[in-house]
Amino acid sequence: MTDLTRLFEAWRVLRLGTREVTSAVVVPEHRGPSAQLTAALAAWPGAHYWADAPAGELVLIRSVGPERGERWLFHLALFLLTIICALGAGAALIGAWYPPEPSLPVTPAVGRYVGGILSAIVGGGQFFAGLLDGGWREILPGWTFAAPLITILLVHELGHYFTARRYAIDTSPPYFLPMPPTLSPIGSLGAFLKLRTPVLDRRQLLDVGAAGPLAGFAVTLAVLVWGYHTSQPLSLGSETPGDFVTFAGRQITLGDSLLTLGLRRLMFPDAAALYLSLPAFAGWVGAFITALNLLPLSQLDGGHVLYALVGRFQAAIGFLTLVGLVMLAPSAPTWYVWVVVVLLVGGGRWAHPSVISPARPVPRGRRWIGWLCILIFIGTFVPVPFRL
Repeated sequence: MTDLTRLFEAWRVLRLGTREVTSAVVVPEHRGPSAQLTAALAAWPGAHYWADAPAGELVLIRSVGPERGERWLFHLALFLLTIICALGAGAALIGAWYPPEPSLPVTPAVGRYVGGILSAIVGGGQFFAGLLDGGWREILPGWTFAAPLITILLVHELGHYFTARRYAIDTSPPYFLPMPPTLSPIGSLGAFLKLRTPVLDRRQLLDVGAAGPLAGFAVTLAVLVWGYHTSQPLSLGSETPGDFVTFAGRQITLGDSLLTLGLRRLMFPDAAALYLSLPAFAGWVGAFITALNLLPLSQLDGGHVLYALVGRFQAAIGFLTLVGLVMLAPSAPTWYVWVVVVLLVGGGRWAHPSVISPARPVPRGRRWIGWLCILIFIGTFVPVPFRL
């Protein structure tokens, strides 16, 4: 650090958990940067970036504590379980395997809905028990759903992970959330990772928050195009308009986003409905998950992005978004669940918490990243996702 401080007019050092952050103003003659500053930065044992290049504001970050060991076997186990559950969901989607349906007694004290949930949970246990008894062969046909879906989820999380690492933020590997196909037609609740040191400024927040949706959407778009090419169009006069799938013999009609509506009309202009192939449904789920993550609420990716762009005004937009979801919920009860999840994750708040240096704006040359995320959200949002 001594070699670098000779090149600074002023600097401030912060300790953020296991990270040391130095915010400095470089002397004018080294803002090029000069060969001396370039060499010093090349030898810096951490991350650095220009917060405001014309003003000479430089940020340097390095680790100052022991790196915590990761529970790689635990992360791998969750990942493998998610693959297994997605295979089961894919097999049920094409009718190669049917989820067990244990019959539990329904009493007035339990109720029909609670009884149904308990049956699904017991069925999940039977699903895993059946795999050990040779049933794993029955779910293998679901790979054309599981492979693209898991790829979308993995690429999304790795976008966050590697961008956080680029800023030397202490971050965990992805936690995948498996869900037995008796409880979910996609076999997963998604994935997440933990940032274990605070985010310094809105530039970091924008880049880390946007990296996941942008990376995942790129894969989603490719999967959708592939999947729609292998889907089955139905002629005019079909009783099932739009996209649909079947899960264990039960039809599920899927809502349209601008993206899926545009793709269907472009690729199948004469079709009234489209029976989605497994890759197409994986792409639909990927687009839906992208939109969920980009809702401008609290700790969701969209909340990160919007707070980075507009700061404290995110709170007002988040409140309006929450009201809008509640208004959609009578037509799509999924939104009731998602509102509860968002509030739980955000500690009961829809407003995004402040970063360490909220007054430092996102550089103008990087703001397009946030606006691109907003466009993707508009294109992938589905007001009424499912109709059974």
